[in-house]
Amino acid sequence: MKRPAGPGNTLVWQIQSLLLDYPDERFPERLALALQVAADGPEPVGHPLVRFAECAGRTPLPELAADYVATFDHRKRCCLYLTYYAHGDTRRRGMAMLRLKQTYAAAGWRLSDDELPDHLAVVLEFAAADPVAGARLLTEHRAGLELLRLALNDEGSPWAHVLDSVSATLPALAGDDREAVMRLAAQGPPEEQVGLDPYASPVLLPDPVVGGPR
Repeated sequence: MKRPAGPGNTLVWQIQSLLLDYPDERFPERLALALQVAADGPEPVGHPLVRFAECAGRTPLPELAADYVATFDHRKRCCLYLTYYAHGDTRRRGMAMLRLKQTYAAAGWRLSDDELPDHLAVVLEFAAADPVAGARLLTEHRAGLELLRLALNDEGSPWAHVLDSVSATLPALAGDDREAVMRLAAQGPPEEQVGLDPYASPVLLPDPVVGGPR
């Protein structure tokens, strides 16, 4: 059974955010923190974190970093920018990101100029800082998160374990969410430009984004 989204997930969301950042020289410290958090959490949330930490810990850091870029920057269905799943590269996506920024600002949370508000690591860090508002955002993007989780599992990516853990903190998929996942899987995000691959990588996005304000 999945845990209800809320304050009890604060530490878990924080470590999930760190694990979904680009793996730099501090990444081994994040893996150690993940094991600590996993030991204190319920099995559906903690066990995937242990599996990821074990897998990532056996991988040389340069190889892990290259895999991160190959997975999230170059594989069409493995996008960490959540509004892309619902809106694709359309004008509605810009409005959705503006609403996210407004939500962050209302909570007294500011992003740096090089951060996009819909990056999953950023959303998770916000959820750790403001669990009620953050849980609402994650739930609103439930279909996109599930599609990302399934895509990473299909790829055999170690980051699939992190998404399994994220999913375990959220309510189970409802009927509408299941239909949205099926529709996204079949059709891809909406688009405005004729001839684009339905799962073309988002355009004009920066290199891997570090999470929100520390």
